[in-house]
Amino acid sequence: MTLRTLGCGEVKPAHYGTTQTFAGWVQTIRAKGTMAFLVLRDRTGLVQFVIKKEGNGPLFDQLTPLSPESVVSITGLVQATEKAKAGFEVIPSAAKVLNVAATPLPFALWDDKIETGIDTRLDNRYLDLRGNRSAAIFRIRHKVVESGSTWLRANGFQEIHTSNISGASSEGGTDVYKFDYFGRKAFLAQSPQLYKQMMMAAGMDRVFEVGWYFRAEKHNTVRHLNESTAFDLELSFIESEEDVMKAIEGLLSHIWKAVATDCAAEVATLKADVPVPTKGFRRVPYEEALTIINHELDTATDLPAELKMPHLKFGDDIGSSAEKVLWRAMKREGHDFYFITKWPLAPKPFYVMPEDGTQDSRLCRGFDLDYRGVELISGGQRIHDPVLLEAGIKRWGLDPKDFKDYLDAFRYGMPPHGGCGIGIERILMMMLGLPNIREAILFPRDVTRLTP
Repeated sequence: MTLRTLGCGEVKPAHYGTTQTFAGWVQTIRAKGTMAFLVLRDRTGLVQFVIKKEGNGPLFDQLTPLSPESVVSITGLVQATEKAKAGFEVIPSAAKVLNVAATPLPFALWDDKIETGIDTRLDNRYLDLRGNRSAAIFRIRHKVVESGSTWLRANGFQEIHTSNISGASSEGGTDVYKFDYFGRKAFLAQSPQLYKQMMMAAGMDRVFEVGWYFRAEKHNTVRHLNESTAFDLELSFIESEEDVMKAIEGLLSHIWKAVATDCAAEVATLKADVPVPTKGFRRVPYEEALTIINHELDTATDLPAELKMPHLKFGDDIGSSAEKVLWRAMKREGHDFYFITKWPLAPKPFYVMPEDGTQDSRLCRGFDLDYRGVELISGGQRIHDPVLLEAGIKRWGLDPKDFKDYLDAFRYGMPPHGGCGIGIERILMMMLGLPNIREAILFPRDVTRLTP
């Protein structure tokens, strides 16, 4: 006898009248006198067994004492019945107890009346992932990665895998993990940014990577992680950042449609709203965004107290509160997705293309994509001229000698190019309305959490 011939959620009318073997975790056992109802769960769903003591005493005595979340394999006859909500039940004939779960469980896994804090859930992640909510999130995460990768490949992007160990900070910031690499200074990569650009010089016109980000920021908020994942993509022979934004429109529209269509049950479990984009994403130049935000601050009569702030001026960042103010105006226009374009050059990374092609430029060809009031993506056109790029490195107070391998890739024919990074956890948090980004990654790492 095999441990499993059919998934718990895979029973079809064609299986009625057949004997099948199921394996999984005991979710509940309800005994009523000489009859018991055992619900078994695996990743495909649930199946209910009806166990009668009369005529099946040894099996009744074997199964009814089991603790919740014990692992068993049960063989039985699948019978159609109008009494069962699923339209069938299984009458067991044999069982193997594979592992008995300890009691009590670390938290009430199936009692919706008891709220369990996220720290307790993450401390016992293996158990938390058995619950409907977490299981739904990671089935959707799988669909996000699968559908995104499928769209990228179908649109000419080649998948690459780059190193997470670098001899230079990839974005020029200070929030990097430094370590000794056989007597030399090394860093964990903040992103595959520099390697993606080197691939443009290699003639790989379009590349993408589902990669890891490591950022040593000391933020401890519901929106930040110190280790995260992302779609990173880069494409060559572009006219401007507009070509990159068009690629993002196609990619995210495909992902949202795939989740809404293929994960409808999971979306319903999470009570999420996943509207499929039906029109192009709004472009809002940075200075127009400031005007919209300031106008909203002046005229809105229902602005929450936490969103009230001084007027923004050129050079100011559009922080989380200002993003939400801007979202109020975008929502009235019917835009869930909208790009903020033509940012000031000064705060942007050294590789971002200045708007007029000089390091004295006021603006740059970088952009952010916001979704419902939260930044989802940062990207833009990159500098492809080595002289201008070296000037950008110096503008950040960095030494071009530390970027020799990177700069060499620009000296022998680099095409105009651009790209972006799209955080997968940020996609899930915003798409599904999750209150904490830590729910969107299996084993979150933040300023306090290093286990499990």
